[in-house]
Amino acid sequence: MKINILSTEEDIALLCANKVINLIKNKNNAVLGLATGSTPLKTYQKLIELSKKEEISFKNIKTFNLDEYVNYKNFKDSYKYFMYENLFKHIDINLENTFFPNENLLEKYDEKIIDEGGIDLQILGIGANGHIAFNEPNTSFNSKTHIVDLTKETINDNSRFFTSINDVPKKAITMGLETIMKSREIVLIAIGKNKAKAIYKLIKEKANPTCPASILQNHPNVSIYLDNDAASLLKK
Repeated sequence: MKINILSTEEDIALLCANKVINLIKNKNNAVLGLATGSTPLKTYQKLIELSKKEEISFKNIKTFNLDEYVNYKNFKDSYKYFMYENLFKHIDINLENTFFPNENLLEKYDEKIIDEGGIDLQILGIGANGHIAFNEPNTSFNSKTHIVDLTKETINDNSRFFTSINDVPKKAITMGLETIMKSREIVLIAIGKNKAKAIYKLIKEKANPTCPASILQNHPNVSIYLDNDAASLLKK
């Protein structure tokens, strides 16, 4: 793993966005794995800016999102809406080339990723409990796309995106850990002190399903981007 500790979230976003831009320059039909939540937002903003500045086209790019809520009440609560508002509507991507997991087509999501040649670059965040995507602690390292019951901690973390905690869906569908590990390159971003314990376990402790992100120790091409707060326990 390559560990990168930077002073600001802005610096992290610029480096990660440039990584995506450089991939597309070299492969104009690349397949991207995308995350949602607050962590990748600045990266997506930088990606929009850089793609316009450097005249990068997304017309041949395909994307696979890590996860989606099950039984959300309003479309605006969905990750499909999140991605459209924060990235897709600002670039020239063909929306038919943007894919999200569906609870009725679990196995077909993994098959579709394989059919499209596999994910070239997967962007990840990490939960305070070490989850990646919605793979909560004790998820099997051999898991493929599946439905999960969200933990109270994850529901509480995600409640900031909803009017009330009662509106947060209790289930989600997520790429499994095995699915994520098949990506050719992985970028993980962590911002803030609330991620410090999970980052410590990811990097310093033996890979263990109690910290799902620790599976990344077994991947040959992972870059981790941290601010000083997220890296704080590594420095002790």
